[in-house]
Amino acid sequence: MGKKKITTSVVATLLLATNLLSEELGTITVVSATKSEQSIKDITSNVEVISREELEERHFTTVAEALNSVSGLTFTSNGGLGSTTSLYLRGMGSNRVLVLIDGINYKDPSNTSGASIQHLMMNDIERIEVIKGAQSGIWGADAAAGVINIITKKAKKGFSGTINSEYGSYDTRKFGTALYYGSEKFDVKFTANKIESNGFTTMLPKGENRNNYENDGYENRTVTFGTTYYINDDSKISFGIKDINAFAQYDTANGNDTNMKSDVDTTLYNLNYSQKIENHNLNLKYELSKFKRYEIGTAGSIWGESVLEFEGKTQNIELSDTYSYLNKDFLIYGFGANKSEVDYLLTDNSKNSDDSKSKFIYLTNTNSFNDKFILTQSLRFDSYNNFDDELTGKIGAKYNFTKDLAFKTNYGTAYNVPSIMQELNPWGTANSNLQPEKSQSFDIGFEYKEFSFTYFESKVKDLISWESATSRYLNQNGKSKFKGIEFAYKKLLTEDTLLGFNYTLQSAKDEDGDDLARRAKELYKASIDYYGFDKFHINVNAEYIGDRYDNSSKTIQTGNYGIVNSVINYEASRTLSLYLKVDNMFGTNYQTVNGYATAGLSAYAGIKVTF
Repeated sequence: MGKKKITTSVVATLLLATNLLSEELGTITVVSATKSEQSIKDITSNVEVISREELEERHFTTVAEALNSVSGLTFTSNGGLGSTTSLYLRGMGSNRVLVLIDGINYKDPSNTSGASIQHLMMNDIERIEVIKGAQSGIWGADAAAGVINIITKKAKKGFSGTINSEYGSYDTRKFGTALYYGSEKFDVKFTANKIESNGFTTMLPKGENRNNYENDGYENRTVTFGTTYYINDDSKISFGIKDINAFAQYDTANGNDTNMKSDVDTTLYNLNYSQKIENHNLNLKYELSKFKRYEIGTAGSIWGESVLEFEGKTQNIELSDTYSYLNKDFLIYGFGANKSEVDYLLTDNSKNSDDSKSKFIYLTNTNSFNDKFILTQSLRFDSYNNFDDELTGKIGAKYNFTKDLAFKTNYGTAYNVPSIMQELNPWGTANSNLQPEKSQSFDIGFEYKEFSFTYFESKVKDLISWESATSRYLNQNGKSKFKGIEFAYKKLLTEDTLLGFNYTLQSAKDEDGDDLARRAKELYKASIDYYGFDKFHINVNAEYIGDRYDNSSKTIQTGNYGIVNSVINYEASRTLSLYLKVDNMFGTNYQTVNGYATAGLSAYAGIKVTF
């Protein structure tokens, strides 16, 4: 029986965590580091890219699952599918991680906890770019820890499409379809994805049997439409819509509540015009994000028979120009305006609304000297109607000693403004005195063949946190400190075996030196892919979470556990593929948030037709 060897292009995309196989990686581009398309070899920032090949072969259900493979990144969840999920990048929480979909801000202004990443399913995604370290000098507020940019698929010439279906544990059903058409004058795409799951109980006291509690189900319907019209060789106009409707049952912090439900509608619109004029690439874009959220209680719930309504809307308009000069040097400059609005209605029929506005201007310059020394500088000025104006920046340098050895370092500042809902806080005490966080970020590291090593540290002044005693958000006094090291290794062991491993050791402390809650001290992640059987691909991946406490007093341990998962892919023909995915193979009993359940041993089988 013949072996299925890995092609050079697949190897290059699977080895994106480090600068391996430099000749092939030079053809892979990233857009999130500077707002312009760059070779991954020419980026000074710490970048990890989850490629289309990895996304398709691992069959992740959610974006959060996919992100969990990134070094230095973890998440906690208040239950199963659709439950509130928090990201931690190098120890910094969700509110400091900017989540974008094709450059569009996904953060709901009517929420307090950053982007609702739990509702992002794995459909129509080409790759996911993760840029670590302070990026406010490029992207503005909410990027103190880094940026996650989800890049969707584009239509190629001709007609193509896919149909996929999956069934598995917890009566989970998944169905999706994608249609693409491309020509010289225009391209268009349409995708639809639906997930339904009976799920399992959201709340589960440690040591309890999940079968003694009611299930909390989840439904998600995601539809996308996009089109581009090519006016001529130098100009084009594009339009896109992404609509997400999610319905989740959940338990409140007060206990196992069979009557709480959440209905979330999210719609993202974007309109973009670009024009090339000699060495200039002008781009004008308008983005609109609309969020509606209903928290529904019936007669037996803690809120009684009620509906809490929340609406958020964000608009962004921006004009930019990318000017290319000399050989590989370029200058990006632009300006724009942003407006966020919030309206809500509570159980006592009280209403409130507020908005925030900002204007911005930015400049990023990148120089490459003899393809060895790369220098990037960024400055951005933001003017807010509710807070002081702020100037942020970033400088990064990378030196390629040889094709196998490179050193790089980055320093940046960041500005994280309080969200409207953190100030209004309808669940407790309002705090109009909340002040923006100010951050400084630094990292230094090297890449040598299959290895990469990075030391990182960040300091955040006036960290915004929740104070239970007064039921409000407030600024912590002094500076909170985040630091650690990351080590990554990826190597093609044989012509058909690929090994990947990364390790993170990190510390997250407040001004008094006390550990911040829910940050793991150590993260171990490993993956091995085998292509040696004809038409088969086998992946086994594992992670180990070290010490992690659910509270700052360190009395509730939620870490010190390991999980092993596996995937078997079978390519029956060029158009038909099958797979079997097993999560938590050994049935590890663990919780990422104290008192909230996680999935046990789970199995899923799927089929995909490509045409």
